[in-house]
Order: sequence, then C-alpha cells, then structure tokens
Amino acid sequence: MLDERKAGILGAVVEAYIETAQPVGSSLVARSECVGVSSSTIRNEMALLETEGYLDQPHTSAGRIPTEKAYRFFVDNLLGPVKLDRVESQQIKSFFDRSHVEIEQMLQETSNFLAALTGSAGVVLSPDSDHQTVRSVHLVDLSPDQLLLVLVTSNGVVEKHSLDVSKESLPNENVLDQTNQHLSKYLKGFRLNSLPEVPKSGNPSVDNLIGEVEKTVGSLFHSKETVYVGGTSALAGSLPEPEGIRKVLDLLERQMIVVSLIRGVIDRGLSVVIGTESGVDHLADCSLVVAPYEIDGETAGSIGILGPTRMDYTQALATVGIVGRSLGDHLTEG
Repeated sequence: MLDERKAGILGAVVEAYIETAQPVGSSLVARSECVGVSSSTIRNEMALLETEGYLDQPHTSAGRIPTEKAYRFFVDNLLGPVKLDRVESQQIKSFFDRSHVEIEQMLQETSNFLAALTGSAGVVLSPDSDHQTVRSVHLVDLSPDQLLLVLVTSNGVVEKHSLDVSKESLPNENVLDQTNQHLSKYLKGFRLNSLPEVPKSGNPSVDNLIGEVEKTVGSLFHSKETVYVGGTSALAGSLPEPEGIRKVLDLLERQMIVVSLIRGVIDRGLSVVIGTESGVDHLADCSLVVAPYEIDGETAGSIGILGPTRMDYTQALATVGIVGRSLGDHLTEG
C-alpha cells in the first residue's frame, strides 16, 4: 500500500494522463486540489513511485506515465463513487424505453450504444440457453419438399430452420396441425437446456416429424452464445500501433475467445482487467470492464467495454453497470 501523499500524487498523475494522453510533470500535479505539497516534493515522490513500478518515464526530460500497476491501484483504491451524470443516465433510460423488434437487433444496438457512450468497443454476450424458454414452436409448409421450423423464445429470439422432406412424406394439413399441437403441449415453457423428450403421439407421420424437430432444436441451442460487438473503429483510433490494432480487431471477431475472456473475468470476481491481467498477449495495451446482467434475478449474460488502458475507469464502470442492469430489466419484462 502507498501512504496518503504518494496515493494522492499517483491518482493525480493517472487522472491527468487519462485526460491528456501526455506524460505528466510535477507542475501539473501540483495544481491538483488533492495534492497540497510543493513541486520539488512531488518530483521526489514521483521518482520513488517510478522506482516502485507505478510510473514510467518515456524520455529523460519528459514527465511520467502510469504503468499497469498504477491503473490497478487507481481502480482498487482511488475511484470515488461510481455514478453517471444526469444527461447520460437519461440517455440510457431513453434507449431502453424504445421498442426493439427482435432481441438480436437490441443486443447489437446495445453494443453500439455502449461504444458511443464510452468511446471504446462495446461487447454484449447474448443470454445463454439456460435462461431461454420456449414461447412457441411450430412447423410451416414452406415448399413441396421443405418445412420451416419457427421457434420463439421467452426473450424474443426467433429461430428459423428449414427441414427437407421428400414429396412422398410431405405431411398433409391435418398431420401438420397435430404435430404443432403436440410440440406446443410438451415443449412450451421449458428451458432450452432441459427440454423434455416429447412422448409418442401414436401417429407415425407425426412422430417422424417430431423426431426431426427434436434433433434440429438440440443442434441449434447446444451451448449457443452470440457476441455482439460495436464501436471497433473507436477502439482502433485509441490504440498506438497498426499491427496491435489489427490483432485486437481480429480477436474481437473470434466469438469463442471473447466469450471465454469475459466469462473468465466474471468467474474471477473482477469487473476490470488491465493490460496483461487478461492473459491475452494482444490485449496488453487494453483494459476490459465487464458486468453481468440478470433475467428474472439470475445471471444470464454479460456486457462490457474494451478500450485502452488509459480509459476513464470511473465512467466506464458506471456506464457498464447501469446499462447492464437496464438490459436485464428490459429482457425480464420481455
């Protein structure tokens, strides 16, 4: 731990660097309201902070910049109350008051909205199959040799999948109606991760169709989780090197890596990982701020922002927190 004076000076350096992206000198720190000592004392303390690994000096004549260790100390010990101002709170309320046609559209728009609020890439993980229940399921006659399976979940996801059938086995209207009634009776209201086996109806034509539906539903929702990313251009503009930008953007396109990364952060009980703490080499210059969201009081998915290590952590934590709660409330209400 740092003593109060060093902590105040370090906090002033971090805040100044977040705001200006320029090395911070003692004269600038001396103007901070929370640092009541002379510039010479500040220079001495900054030198000690550099020795202890909290600050770095890019050039001999330049000021100092925070290290990863400094950001971690800042996040853990120096952040004040995490609140959004009135304007941003109203923006979030207005966003979720709007109607969204389908959940996929809303989740993508939420990631774009997060990016616009924070200037970082917004990331939203869809609700996992543990928290989706079947609202309706039915088959539609699509063509002479195809049926369309339409499945709607409790949080608005609409899944459509075509089933190929031979002309000889194409069901008539009566068989299709029986199949839909049977499917609805035994699947409606169940969670996708624990759908019951549909019992035999006694009609071979109906039972054959039900078997095809069960196989299709199982493949559609087996551990399915989608990542929605918005604002990658804003992230690219805030990173220093073209090669590093390319690697970060490539990573964001690989859904399984993003899902594992965000789940790993939350499983560790963290809301912020900084630089190399992520365990991903390509993210050494980035920080990730995450929060889970709940549906019906249970954690169902996650949201977050990915930005440079010099992001405004106070705003980032407040934004991710309130957007996550608002998203969960919206999905709970349906």
